[in-house]
Amino acid sequence: MMPFDNRRQAGRALARYLGPYADRADVVVLGLPRGGVPVAAEVARALHAPLDVLVVRKLGVPGHEELAMGAVASGGGRVVNASILRDLGLGDDAVERVERDERTELARRERLFRGARPSPDLRGKTAVLVDDGIATGATMRAAVAALGNGPVARVVVATPVAAPEAAAMLRREADEVVCLGTPEDFVAVGRWYRDFPQTSDAEVRELLAEARGEQAQRERARGDGARHDREGTA
Repeated sequence: MMPFDNRRQAGRALARYLGPYADRADVVVLGLPRGGVPVAAEVARALHAPLDVLVVRKLGVPGHEELAMGAVASGGGRVVNASILRDLGLGDDAVERVERDERTELARRERLFRGARPSPDLRGKTAVLVDDGIATGATMRAAVAALGNGPVARVVVATPVAAPEAAAMLRREADEVVCLGTPEDFVAVGRWYRDFPQTSDAEVRELLAEARGEQAQRERARGDGARHDREGTA
C-alpha cells in the first residue's frame, strides 16, 4: 500500500468507495476531531452530504497518556480496554478519574467546534463516521458505541487506513466498515501519509463552516429546482 499525499487526498480516495451513499437525504458524515475532519470534509463534499463532528477523547493510562486504556465519545459512548487494565493492575477508580477529566474536555471541544448550533438530528439517518486512520480502534469504537444505542438507522465506519486487528474488531461492531487498506506493517497512522501535520482547532472550525455553506447552497439549489418544476407544471 502506497502512502496518501495528505488527509484531503485520502478523503477524496475514500469517497470513491462510498458512492452508494451519495445524494441521499438520510446520510450525515461525522468526522472525528481533529485529524478525521479534513478527511470527512472531502467525503461529505463528494457525497453531497452534511458534515458535522463526533467528539471522542482517549482515556490515557496515568503517567503513560499515549497508551489508551479506553475512550469516551459525545452522547455517552464509552469503551475500556480490559486487557490493558488487567496487565497494568488498574481498577475502575483509575478509569473514572481520567474519564471525568476527559468528559470535561469533551464538552469544551463540543462548544468550541459547534458553538451554539445543536447536535445534528440523527433519527433514522445513516451516520458515516470518518477518521484519518485507525490504530487501536479505541476512539472509533467509542464513536460507534455512542451511536449504537441511539436513533440512527445505520453506522458506517470509513477510514483510509487501519490496523488489521482494529478493522476486524470494528466490522463486528459497526454495520459496515469501508477501509482502503489494512497493511500488516501498519505501525502508526502517520506512516501512511506523506504530509501529516497536526490538525488545529481553527482548521476544524473552518472546515465545518465551509461545509455548512456548501450544504446551504445545495439546499437552495434543490429549492429552486422544485419551484421551477412546480411552475413548469402549473
